[in-house]
Amino acid sequence: MKKYKFLEHTADVKFQSYGKTLNESFENAALALKEVMFGKIKIKSKIKKKIKVRAKDNEGLLYRFLEQFLYLLDAENFAFNKVRVKITGLSLEAEVYGDKSSSYKFTNDVKAVTYNQMFVRQTSGKW
Repeated sequence: MKKYKFLEHTADVKFQSYGKTLNESFENAALALKEVMFGKIKIKSKIKKKIKVRAKDNEGLLYRFLEQFLYLLDAENFAFNKVRVKITGLSLEAEVYGDKSSSYKFTNDVKAVTYNQMFVRQTSGKW
């Protein structure tokens, strides 16, 4: 099964992530964001970080989750390559693996995550 795909958009990057579970769908959304942020650069798993977010709905949970990766890059000099998500109700905990972003050359064009056309739903047994 595909993990994610990029969709047409005039000005921004838009993607659709998939998963057999909600956790897997969120993990794959993070991988799509990683590709946008770092391209095909191979980032090593030297550092482990934890992410915890809560929201009023799944869209808010996804938004806050993805926003954390921008924060980690900007505030903590952290580039990620792997993530493991556990969602319980409207709370998310994730373990994120990566390295200091200053160890890699890339251009981060991601300024913000938006709610524009964002939705989280289950269709035909997949998320």
